Amino acid sequence: MAYVLRSARWIAADVLHQVIRPGDTVIDATLGNGHDTVMLAELVGETGHVIGFDIQADAVERTAARLREHGLLERCELYAQGHQHIAERVHGPIRAAVFNLGWLPGGDKSVTTHWETTHTAISAALSLLEAGGVCTVCAYPGHAAGDQERYALMDWLSTLRPQEFNVLHHRFLNAGPGAPECFVIQRQ
Repeated sequence: MAYVLRSARWIAADVLHQVIRPGDTVIDATLGNGHDTVMLAELVGETGHVIGFDIQADAVERTAARLREHGLLERCELYAQGHQHIAERVHGPIRAAVFNLGWLPGGDKSVTTHWETTHTAISAALSLLEAGGVCTVCAYPGHAAGDQERYALMDWLSTLRPQEFNVLHHRFLNAGPGAPECFVIQRQ
């Protein structure tokens, strides 16, 4: 089989590999365990910059350790604060922003992203996107906060002007409840 349909996270990573170039500035809005941050730091190269956010200090520490292991920490600026502070910390244009909604894998499941702060963060990221840049959002429904956030995200993204943004929603219809979904927003 030459082509296999893949998960939401794979789709997001594939899009980012197609869009990000050496020298770009990108945002990891939810650091988690640092896997995406490492990927982003590799994609932007030595002249690029990754700006990362996570409300949980242990996520920032895990990410910094992972970046250090790969020799990529100097390309990154990490903040132990919620992604709703993007507008305060990022002032220039960005090529991409990455969001993984829900909770920290292996962390406290009572600490989750919430639509109010996610909306503020995605709005800020979209305002910073250069033409051709993308924002990927992986949503994890299947729990009350995740379902609410996904529905609000879908409603809001459907109102974005098509003259300004293209919005893609990727999900497996037969995967069952709780399967991750990917949203890709590209500035025209």
